[in-house]
Amino acid sequence: MKIDVTLKITPKMAADAQGNEKKVLVGHLGTHFDVMNKEFPLEYTERKAIVFDVTGITERDIDISDIDADKVEGNMFIAFYTGFIEKEGYGTPRYFREHPQLSNELIDFLLQKNISIIGVDFAGVRRGKEHTPKDQYCADRGVFIIENLCNLKEILNAGGQFIAQSYPMNYEETTGLPCRVVAEL
Repeated sequence: MKIDVTLKITPKMAADAQGNEKKVLVGHLGTHFDVMNKEFPLEYTERKAIVFDVTGITERDIDISDIDADKVEGNMFIAFYTGFIEKEGYGTPRYFREHPQLSNELIDFLLQKNISIIGVDFAGVRRGKEHTPKDQYCADRGVFIIENLCNLKEILNAGGQFIAQSYPMNYEETTGLPCRVVAEL
């Protein structure tokens, strides 16, 4: 069974996002990789993956203690389901400015485990002024972030483990690459 975890973009969603976030026109609209100044490795197009249910985490950063760290292995695609994209809806000011975020300690733990991809169902692993530097920090270590995933709850309902197939557009000299992400159960 395959589940598309790519956000479908409507003209209204695109207009709303463009009105609330400057970067959406240059590779950051909808589901996309933040590759910064790096090249996306073709080996990353298919990865063993897991989604962690962190819907109960509010009022603080998502941390290592909120996941089963023993399930994290090198070269994996690690996804986080918060439910934020369903609750808030893509493209609103709140969606871009008040989304959940991963703690710096959790991000460092994932990098130390040599994973390949971090996927989130919100607008970035960190908010505000920390967003772009953290994306660069991860990319410099060979880890890419996919933002604005959807349908992660379906994967959780099927056990949470899957094969992630991720195919970014072949753009050059951009910090974001729109992509299609399909979960194979």
